[in-house]
Amino acid sequence: MSKPAVAAAKPVLPFLLTTQQGQAARTLLSYVAALPLSSPDAQLLAVTVAIRAAKTGTGNIAGIDLRFLNLTDSAQAVADLRGLGWQIPELLLLGEPETPVAVTVPDLAAETDHPLPFGKQMRSRVSGWTTRTLACKPVKKASPATRLAALFLAAHASSSLHGTLPADLPGACGAALPDLISKNFLADLSDDCYRLDAAVRHVAGLLPHPSDSADPPTQVRPRGFAANLQIGPDEWAQWKAEASPALRRHAEAVENCSVCRMPVNQVAAAFTVSYRLIPAPRYVRDAYPSWAAEHPGHGPLAAQFTVDFRADHGHGPSYGQLCFGLDWHLPRAMRTFVVHQLLADEWLTETAPKPWTLRPGNAAHVHGIALPGQTLLASQS
Repeated sequence: MSKPAVAAAKPVLPFLLTTQQGQAARTLLSYVAALPLSSPDAQLLAVTVAIRAAKTGTGNIAGIDLRFLNLTDSAQAVADLRGLGWQIPELLLLGEPETPVAVTVPDLAAETDHPLPFGKQMRSRVSGWTTRTLACKPVKKASPATRLAALFLAAHASSSLHGTLPADLPGACGAALPDLISKNFLADLSDDCYRLDAAVRHVAGLLPHPSDSADPPTQVRPRGFAANLQIGPDEWAQWKAEASPALRRHAEAVENCSVCRMPVNQVAAAFTVSYRLIPAPRYVRDAYPSWAAEHPGHGPLAAQFTVDFRADHGHGPSYGQLCFGLDWHLPRAMRTFVVHQLLADEWLTETAPKPWTLRPGNAAHVHGIALPGQTLLASQS
């Protein structure tokens, strides 16, 4: 009797982009999203042209590329880009499909403040990623809006395939999202959160996401700071009885804060569970310079936030409260790394390992940002 045929397992394709290349892809898409274009045809064409013209302001494109993009109205898309001052020869539409023509994008020829400051390898990888993503079987023959949405969602997905709809997602793409579900480009879509299908894992832009189960925290609590960790009332009362008067007052200020209104168990766990620090993951260290460049003045902003927060709450903010209060929506590992950098740069200080003790540091004092009565290297919470 012959053995039944067993389907061969599909190979797992490697990611097309590194973390930094994923950031470059998102920069490209944000650049296009900011252009005064409303047609997904024109936006999709702009993505292709912009990455090819990123170095000198001029890039080659052929009629066959237009066919690959599967535009609804190629002539109108070209006209829309010409309306922005992009110089596109008629040969693109009327010449031989295989003959490339040079397209010039004036604002990409800038020598300073270049919107797409990519090196040769970065441009090549992002251009290749764009082509490979649009060629994925689920969206290969889809509408321009659906394919444009696929690019945005792929670029903003993590290595675990989770993502949050980007704020600059073009309007026409919103209506196309159900199509990505039906075509199996997305495995799940709930409100503004989504998950790529495993079949298109390789096109993910590797943007860290809070839903990543494998997202290694920068701080590890050996007893597991999980939501279901229970600190009994007796244990909490015993801890407070053994704490110093200053620490007990601080803990009770957090516990009884009428603004935070946190569950007692959450406060108790934060004070009683010990920390063990581990180095930040590499993807966090790689992502930090770009984040810092995109948030100029984040040191003074963070220091001033702790002053205002303490005036309202009677205690300092947690790492999460600081970042969310400043609209820094970061995964936990990145959030911790950002705060640690602020501590290292002395914009902030804290009384580690006590939680909720962030306050202005020495660098903030130099700029006149301090708590009432705070002195350099103060150690009180």
